[in-house]
Amino acid sequence: MPHRSSRRTFLKHVTFAGLTMPFVAPSLVRAASPNGMVRHATIGGQGMAWSDINSLDSHEHIKFIAACDVDVNRLGAAKEKFSGLRTYADYRELLEKEDKNIDSLNVTTPDHMHAPIALAAIRQGKHVYVQKPLAHTVQEARALATAAAKHNVISQMGIQIHSRMEYRLAAEFIQAGAIGKVKRVHTWSHKNWGGGERPSNTDPVPDNLNWDLWLGVAPERPFANGRYHPGEWRRWQDFGTGTFGDMGCHIYDPVYNCLQLTAPVRVRSEGAEPFAETWPTSAIVHYTYPGTEQTAGDTIDVTWYDGGEMPPADALEGLGDQRPPAQGSLFIGEKGSMLLPHIGAPQLLPRELARTIERPQLPPANHYHQFIDAVRGEGEASASFEYSGPLTEAILLGNVASRFRGQSLEWDAENLTVTNLEEANQYITKTYRKGWEIEGLG
Repeated sequence: MPHRSSRRTFLKHVTFAGLTMPFVAPSLVRAASPNGMVRHATIGGQGMAWSDINSLDSHEHIKFIAACDVDVNRLGAAKEKFSGLRTYADYRELLEKEDKNIDSLNVTTPDHMHAPIALAAIRQGKHVYVQKPLAHTVQEARALATAAAKHNVISQMGIQIHSRMEYRLAAEFIQAGAIGKVKRVHTWSHKNWGGGERPSNTDPVPDNLNWDLWLGVAPERPFANGRYHPGEWRRWQDFGTGTFGDMGCHIYDPVYNCLQLTAPVRVRSEGAEPFAETWPTSAIVHYTYPGTEQTAGDTIDVTWYDGGEMPPADALEGLGDQRPPAQGSLFIGEKGSMLLPHIGAPQLLPRELARTIERPQLPPANHYHQFIDAVRGEGEASASFEYSGPLTEAILLGNVASRFRGQSLEWDAENLTVTNLEEANQYITKTYRKGWEIEGLG
């Protein structure tokens, strides 16, 4: 009999810092907010944070109490939108002063500050909506999932496409056996968040920006105009997680969900190597996972491509004359294939196969409203850290593999350890800047 591990079994036995991370049923972590209104704070004021603010505010039972951004200029729109909003530059001051006034917060900052902010909030019993990727390192992702379970808080990662009809329908098709047991998956993005060298110039820090708070846990470096804040930080290893961390959390998500994957047993990168301080300009990352009820064998191989890399021609033969989308996934099964564009409806191939499958009727879902509803004790969040923590771990492990091009890393998920290459384990975690050390991290 092939060995097949379930996600729930995996989560029951996974460990962090020597402590078993318990499986906590969603129904056991409900928490009602005072008077049915969720009192909320945002960490981040513009860019994706502004999108999160407006999407959360579309729920009738949320009230924005406070906002924080290290750049005061990025809080202007929020102050104008919400009368009486209290504003801060330092998230630690917000959490201290607003502890009794807020129930939840969203963390929409550069990647390197996701875990420090979210962990501090969770330890105060706050419910957290954290943008993707959940964390900056594999260890941080595990720590957040462990803490959310321990403190019984509602959590949601900002992979809003997870709740859209297209991705949910894809999961219905695969788990109903529409293409038979899945033998192989390819998943890709054309984007490129890599490359570049540290600038030689040092520029004056703008009066509106607190550069020390922006750096946070990251190593100190001079400010340079246009190279980090507000939009170029993703390519830098100290601050972002490259293309895979950015787009992988979206595009790899339906692969992980459709197949009900747990943790990979090995990972190998054949893409470009990272630069000294920035991520690779392209990636080809091969994963091997334990088989599941949706897969054809004892194991299942999944390969990620970005920066212009694509699956080999023979893998795309089933598309016929159709060009593959710039971003998406291809599931190859025993009876046919499923192409899942990002963001688009799943296509069963060959097309005759679609006529034999009844399309399920799925109710609409709003990723942001799920979070607020769950905080109010209604329903549950579909991308809680119970799910998105292991997903993020797998993706960030691919970034670790990129540092050791061509070498297969054997992965012991329970102990967060690469078992065959000790040198790789230094990248499972990281060192925090002096004065920014955080208990349980690093």
